[in-house]
Amino acid sequence: MKAAVVRSFDRPLEIEDLPIPEPGPEQALVRIEACGLCHTDIHAARGEWPVRPTPPFIPGHEGVGIVERLGTGNTHGVSVGDRVALPWLGYACGDCRYCNSGRETLCLQQRNTGYALNGAFAEYAVGYTRHVVRVPAEVSALDAAPLTCAGVTTYKAVKVSGATSASLVAVFGAGGLGHLAIQYARATGAAVVAVDTNAERLESARELGADHLVHVGEQDPVAAIQRLGGADAAIATAVNPSAFEQAMGSLARGGTLVCVGLPADNGMRVPIFETVLGGLTIRGSIVGTHRDLEETFELHRRGLTRVLRSECRLDDVNDAIERVLDGSAPAPRLVFDMTPVAAAPVVAGAAAAGA
Repeated sequence: MKAAVVRSFDRPLEIEDLPIPEPGPEQALVRIEACGLCHTDIHAARGEWPVRPTPPFIPGHEGVGIVERLGTGNTHGVSVGDRVALPWLGYACGDCRYCNSGRETLCLQQRNTGYALNGAFAEYAVGYTRHVVRVPAEVSALDAAPLTCAGVTTYKAVKVSGATSASLVAVFGAGGLGHLAIQYARATGAAVVAVDTNAERLESARELGADHLVHVGEQDPVAAIQRLGGADAAIATAVNPSAFEQAMGSLARGGTLVCVGLPADNGMRVPIFETVLGGLTIRGSIVGTHRDLEETFELHRRGLTRVLRSECRLDDVNDAIERVLDGSAPAPRLVFDMTPVAAAPVVAGAAAAGA
């Protein structure tokens, strides 16, 4: 099978031909149809986080495809032929207090797809049947891929923010994560402020339902949002700590900052005095549970969300990464289309001319 492999943190990914993996007990072999490119994949490939994956490994935690084979043991209701998603939470123990209270994303024994487990930047991948999630027939693989991480991550963030129909929600970063966060916030009935440095992303945010736009290069986001009365909730999806600090400063009294993005520069300044007197809350929100992803797919099936994406091929993985980093990607989310490329039709006249 073709796969994009990280051999070293200081080198581009390498396209290699590898053996198709075998599913172990309670696992499924999935033929990948699509896989989204997440900023986490870039951090993983460059070893930018405090806990690094171990090369060689295959990134990709937004894989969607068809189950072709099952391992021995409990299949947890998964059947050959099912279309499933392979999310970031590739494995959790199922026994700890976190798993047993619906908080499996906090499991200390977890193993993550595309990090500790080989991911879906490949034609085939293996996933644990207890953790893969079925994709509704009405949701395409190309849409389901970004929803598997960007979607469920921001859906969960909006849930834990406490946003209601009377809230003002500020979304910092209107790209791959943020354009979906805007839609989930709108689904609660809240008024939404989109904050970004990219004018095109802000215009897309307007089309997706944002009520207010703040271009960071043209105005101070803290002052702009405070003029609106302050945000009851701020969702920070950006990859720069300064955006988190601005999100904190934009809060109304009693407001909640939900930290979602994971900047390589691991630190933000928190003003203690203002936090205490303002009754502010800071929450971390890491991806979402199995059930959260089912709900994310259901919202999309009902036509309540749109995925702004552009397709590319796995051979172009390194170019895709650079386009995400320099902001030249044609859409908020890039998705690798893993379906076979159709052979070009043979033109009879050309064949005769070459004879």
